[in-house]
Amino acid sequence: MANANQQDYAVLQVQGGRVLLSCDLGKGPAHASLATPINNGLWHTVKAEFSKKMVMVSVDGTESDRKHTKGHTLDVEGKLYLGGLPATYTARRIGNVTHSLAACLRDVMFSGVQMKLSAALSSHAAGSCFRRAQSGSFFSGSGYAAFMKEGYNVGSDVSVSLDFRSTAPDGVLLGISSTKVDAIGLELVNGQVVFNVNNGAGWITASSRSAVSMCDGRWRTLVAKKQKHSLSLTVDGVTVTAENPYSSSTSAETKNPIYVGGYPADVKQNCLSSREPFRGCMRNLRVFKGHVTDELDFSAAFAHPHVFPHSCPDNAA
Repeated sequence: MANANQQDYAVLQVQGGRVLLSCDLGKGPAHASLATPINNGLWHTVKAEFSKKMVMVSVDGTESDRKHTKGHTLDVEGKLYLGGLPATYTARRIGNVTHSLAACLRDVMFSGVQMKLSAALSSHAAGSCFRRAQSGSFFSGSGYAAFMKEGYNVGSDVSVSLDFRSTAPDGVLLGISSTKVDAIGLELVNGQVVFNVNNGAGWITASSRSAVSMCDGRWRTLVAKKQKHSLSLTVDGVTVTAENPYSSSTSAETKNPIYVGGYPADVKQNCLSSREPFRGCMRNLRVFKGHVTDELDFSAAFAHPHVFPHSCPDNAA
């Protein structure tokens, strides 16, 4: 929280895995911190105190040194931001604020009053915490993640690899398309993985042929490879191939972003048979083209509505 010019402010943030409290009552800043790391995936109780005489922060009962403050009152606007700041907010004096907090919060108290987080005046990309979590990104079944805003050209050869876990038999995994017909698509159809390619002359398809569903809540690893004259799909080490019957059509000239887990309502995808968004978890998404490997971090997607990029529920999604 701060006033308009950030002359007065108070901010509690995490830097290098440690808690830092900074406060300025208009006469100069004061800082309190602890060397105790809190970025270990465990719950911690953090307490911050500031007054016209001192600032102090504690973690799980261990207190920092008390630092003296200058000034008498904290004159700020009537807004308290939790977990991050709006994109339109310019951080001038309140510290090294570069991105939102990738963490869970609960039992937030302010001046003795418990904050009801579900009744916040506004929220953005804030969701629920999982009781038990594991690495990966969770797709709620109503969103998507988008990469390469300027567009991605598949061309004649490209490979995609990712891990996924789901219990929903149908859903979009990945789509890269064009304004015409050229495209590639990965999707779940009736519990099997399907890889579609259109180089401009028609669909070419390879599908997993497992006797069991690929959507049984277990982690699955897939690698989809498109080449000029063929394509292959490997799921958990089992490979299916398909030849390109259109010998004069070997390149998919795509210009749209890479959409993962779904895509917006106003976007057309030419190699996906369904609009059903993916529900489940993904991780280790990579796109290979020649000697270039793009590791796509879901937290760095230019859009990821209804996607929780930092963790997955431990139970089957």
